[in-house]
Amino acid sequence: MSNSVQSHTFQTASDDVTVPAGSSSVASDSAAPGSVNPSESIGSASSSPSKPVVSSHSTVDQSRWSAKRIAIYALFVAVAIALTFVEVPIFPAAPYLKYDPSIVMCIIAGFTFGPSAAAIVSVLSFVPHLFTNPFGAIIAILVALLMSVPAAAVYRRKRTIGSAVLGLVLGTVLATAGAVVGNLIITPLYNPAITVSAVVGLIVPVLLPFNILKAVINAVISLALLRPCTRLLANDAD
Repeated sequence: MSNSVQSHTFQTASDDVTVPAGSSSVASDSAAPGSVNPSESIGSASSSPSKPVVSSHSTVDQSRWSAKRIAIYALFVAVAIALTFVEVPIFPAAPYLKYDPSIVMCIIAGFTFGPSAAAIVSVLSFVPHLFTNPFGAIIAILVALLMSVPAAAVYRRKRTIGSAVLGLVLGTVLATAGAVVGNLIITPLYNPAITVSAVVGLIVPVLLPFNILKAVINAVISLALLRPCTRLLANDAD
């Protein structure tokens, strides 16, 4: 087979010039004025960054997710608000102290959607009572936060019944302590006839047993509702 030299022909304004392959200098000299080097045009095209393609469906899905999540939170808040008006005396030594199961909704919201959901439901559930009993509502919000948020945080790390129980035990301790401290500070402000020393005298016989009993009831109900509620909201849970 004979060795042939491949050539390229460049058309100029005057005549045809045949240039052996590999002679880039001659090719560039014989190119018509104003022409673009193919290699340069390819390089410049590849160097320009390509714009990312943004799908409109992701925005729609995100908005739907947010709307649905907000609706679920609103449902938890509405049920919790309704439950705040269900008051039952559970401690004969102090019949004026009554139990309501609203914190159960805060705990279930936290178990399902995380500590932020527990905080949102805990605060918003007692907003109506800020206008009728502001001091009592502040203590109720404090107790709800201390009961539900730590329980949700512990359960989120490991979603088991054991973690739920551990979180509720921690929440019970914190909520009971918060109730005692809150009463020491807020009760004398709400009712000046009751002094701090009088509240201190109620800690052991009244405040501690009542708040522990209330927290235990909330924990038992929450554990009973944990599996049904998490299964019902499994597609929307964190």
